Amino acid sequence: MIEQVISNKAGWTRVAFGDVVRLSNERAKDPEAEGYERVVGLEHIDPGGLRIRRWANIADGTTFTSVFKPGQVLFGKRRAYQRKVAVADFAGVCSGDIYVLEASSDALMPELLPFICQTDAFFDHAVGTSAGSLSPRTNWKSLASFEFMLPPIQEQARLVEALRGTLQLADTLLSARNRALTARSSYLNELFGYSGTGARQYGAITAPDTWKPRRLPDLAVPEKNSITAGPFGTIFKAKDFRESGIPIIQLRHITEAGTNLDELTFMDVQVYERVHTPYTVHPGDLLLTKMGDPPGLAAIYPEDAPIAMVTPDVIKVTLNEDVVLPDFAVALFNNVRSRTNMLRLCKGGTRTRVSLDELYSLNWPIPSLDEQTAISAVLSQFEDSIVAIDKRLLEVGKLKECLASSFDEGAAQ
Repeated sequence: MIEQVISNKAGWTRVAFGDVVRLSNERAKDPEAEGYERVVGLEHIDPGGLRIRRWANIADGTTFTSVFKPGQVLFGKRRAYQRKVAVADFAGVCSGDIYVLEASSDALMPELLPFICQTDAFFDHAVGTSAGSLSPRTNWKSLASFEFMLPPIQEQARLVEALRGTLQLADTLLSARNRALTARSSYLNELFGYSGTGARQYGAITAPDTWKPRRLPDLAVPEKNSITAGPFGTIFKAKDFRESGIPIIQLRHITEAGTNLDELTFMDVQVYERVHTPYTVHPGDLLLTKMGDPPGLAAIYPEDAPIAMVTPDVIKVTLNEDVVLPDFAVALFNNVRSRTNMLRLCKGGTRTRVSLDELYSLNWPIPSLDEQTAISAVLSQFEDSIVAIDKRLLEVGKLKECLASSFDEGAAQ
């Protein structure tokens, strides 16, 4: 397909970004009075996407004055490594940390500009020319110096058509993924919101009275330290942490999608071996967050992951699979009704959390293993659908990257 879109590089020319793109400096003195209704900040632009799906309302107040119009490209100049680029399909005002860009030459199709801004080469240039430690920013002069290969207009039109096709397919896949997530949430809400005869209440959860009430210790293997959270603040010092060694599992590594092992911190192996570590995590353990937004996120530590350790805000539970199956245990915590129960236990000031003792006070409804197996099978169908969609999304993303990478290839053939 790519070969059909890019037949050859004859006629391609190397240009500077600033020669074919201009920075819009339009401002609004009083955005609301001038008729603007929407405000876009960096937090409203999704990394890797080109659609603006969220915004704030002018009526709620804003200090932003940079104006953008439909068709213009919004590029996040602060922390460019976050790869925030979007095409506006409405008018509004945006943060001063967002550049408003538009084509300035007939040599460049406006529709191609956002894809150029999404290339690895462009982001590498933006990041490489950023200044500042906590909030690095690139500047227009640096961006304008970026050079890339620009095809003739006819080739641009073919590239735009192909790249738009990848976007449309990605949107379709994302819509299907959202429907699958909604269906799974509805299933869990109904599962833990039983309304038939013989219902038993567990705070916000209702379940059949045939399901047995069990506390968290009842779900763990009957051994000492089968449920723990690591007291790092009192045992380990900064010098004990290294760039490699025993991984440390923190709040940010626990998500509804599973355990995300990116950006790990490590414990020095020699320190780890000298200290009694009941908070060691093994593959198959349940990880549960004591705080966060929301608290109570659960995930199973992957089978192929190395032995790790948990911080004080992550609870490790070595599950007794004669009582509860891992897939059911995750579903038991990762639903809206269980979150409500967890929130009721949260205590503290600005960083509220659930204590292990408070968590022990809750009863959880546990069905028979046969029922859990049937429930896990339904959840697996949802998961298989989501994984299949994610695989297709990854393939579409690679195709788009491959098409866009042609701008950064060497001299025209």
